[in-house]
This record gives sequence, C-alpha cells and structure tokens, in this order.
Amino acid sequence: MKIFISAIFSLVLMAKSCKSDSSAEPGETVLGVDASLFLSDAISVTLVDCILSDGSSAECYQIVSNGLASDHEMGPWCPTTITDDATAGGIWLENGNVYDVDGEFVKNMATFYNDNTWKMYDADGKIYKTETLEDCNNAANPNVGAEYANFCVECLPSYISNINQTYLIPKTPKLTSETTLFGAAGGPPDGGAGGPPPGGDMGGGPPPDAIGGLSARGIAFNGIPFDAPAPTDAILGAYTLAPFDDAGGHINLNAGYHYHAAMGKTTKFNQPDGHAAMIGYAMDGHGIYEQLNEDGTEPTDLDECRGHTDTTRGYHYHVSSPGTNNFFNCLKGAYVN
Repeated sequence: MKIFISAIFSLVLMAKSCKSDSSAEPGETVLGVDASLFLSDAISVTLVDCILSDGSSAECYQIVSNGLASDHEMGPWCPTTITDDATAGGIWLENGNVYDVDGEFVKNMATFYNDNTWKMYDADGKIYKTETLEDCNNAANPNVGAEYANFCVECLPSYISNINQTYLIPKTPKLTSETTLFGAAGGPPDGGAGGPPPGGDMGGGPPPDAIGGLSARGIAFNGIPFDAPAPTDAILGAYTLAPFDDAGGHINLNAGYHYHAAMGKTTKFNQPDGHAAMIGYAMDGHGIYEQLNEDGTEPTDLDECRGHTDTTRGYHYHVSSPGTNNFFNCLKGAYVN
C-alpha cells in the first residue's frame, strides 16, 4: 500500500439539523482561524463580513482557489496495462479499505466484485481508459453511454482552466446549540471528472439535501476541498471505475481537483504534544486533524461528528480512516450559508 504525508484546510456541505448540547461553555478554549497557514502560491485569502447560519454577523475568511493542488503531484489514476505496478495508478476505496489500482487490481475486478461483466482490458492486456477531455466529460455524465462500460476514467489537470472556487469560513469558530448534519452522499456518478450531473459529486450542483449549495466538508491548506463521499455505487453501477490518486483526489471539470480521502499527501502541521497533525479547517472554522495521534492511536472521546475538545486546540475534528470514503459526520459550529 502506498504511503503519504498530509494537510488540508476546510469547507463544508450540510443538510438537516438536530438538537445537541454543543453550545460553548464559558472559559472554553477557542482558537481563531490562522490564515497564515494557507499556501499563498495556491490561493488568495481575504477578510470579509458575513452572516452565519445562526443569524449572527461575523468576519469570515474568503478563500479563492484555482482548483488545482500546488503542494503535491496530482495523479496518476488509471494504469495502462494489467502488468503495471502501483506507481502507474491511483487508489480505490471499498468497505473501509484502500486498494492500489494497479494492473493486477484491474485484471481481477470480475473476481473482486463477483461479476463477470467486468473486463477493463483487451486481449493484449491494455486497459480501456479515457484519453481525451471529451472522453472524460462523457464518461462522467450520469447518463454515460454503453460505449464507456468497462472504462477506467482518468481526467487530467490539464483539462482544468479558468476555475475560481470561493469558500467562506468564520474567522472565529462559534459552537451552536444545533448540530448540522451533512448532505447525503448519493447523487449521480462522480466519474472522477466534470460533466453536468445535477446534484452529484462531480457536477455543478449540490446533493439533493445540501444547504448553501456546497458539497465539501472542509478545505486543505492548498485550497482544495475535502468533498462529500464519492457515489461509488453509482460509478460501479455504470461499469466504470473512477480511481482517486495517491492523495485521495480526482478531477471535476466544473469544480477542479478535490479529495475523497485524507491520505497524507498535502501540507500538515505537527503538534508538539503528540496530538494528530492539523490538516485543515472545517466550514465552521474549527480545525481538522488527522485520524491518529503521533503514537498511532485514535482519540477515544470523539462525538457523533468525530470531534472533541482539549485545552490546546479547543473543539476540533478528526477525519475518518481513508477507506471509509468520509471525512467527518457533521458540524458543531455556525457556518456561512
């Protein structure tokens, strides 16, 4: 399995709310967003006035990204032949596990999924994959044609141009009396590419129950979002495979590059007390940290959102394990609609 390094900032998508005892206690540690952690070569950050989801006025950081990662290589996604090793392809997330999409994985997909319809390579062992921007767009369409069945979908950074993604997060996080659940993963096939699926991960619209029109949970320090879970069932249902690269990301023609797993490839900030490294900020301004502490253990007191509080960092989130196709489950703080 491949090894990675890590970092990420924050942005969010949400759906419905439920009551919770998450209001801030007097004297509780509250850390404001440190805008200096963002990579200035990748994004611009400015301070603006905003209105939060609880109706209060606040100052927010406006983060504008060009939709491409600047601190690590993007891709590859699809190997070329069934003899290629793991360096030629990306990864796939299934049942909580991370699999290398190497030639052997593609060769054995019929066995892996117990379905003989899968055969993504020809008699010479060459893997069928998208090779043009048009193929990328067509294969990512929710109404993908039969001609793309058994294709590996690989959309390249060179297909992305003139994208500016704008995100707003509170300068100072504010716990609220309500917990905000994220929208459902659902939606049309992601395909790892652009295409216009309304309500899909890779399309231009949010999932059906999204609030505020956002699909991401947070943003990396390089300006790339942690996105909603990829609709892998829909992707596989079309007999396509849309791998993620070793950083857990792939390309959306409309929104750019984005992550579905925290694989440790981007900038991160280690903590002097052995706590898990910081990899970003959530849409409510609270910090996002790696799953595991320096000693390899996961905190035992995480709440339903995968967050907890300490006196050094205040309230913050820990991401799920990469294979879960999920980062964290909900927001405990006010966010920008």
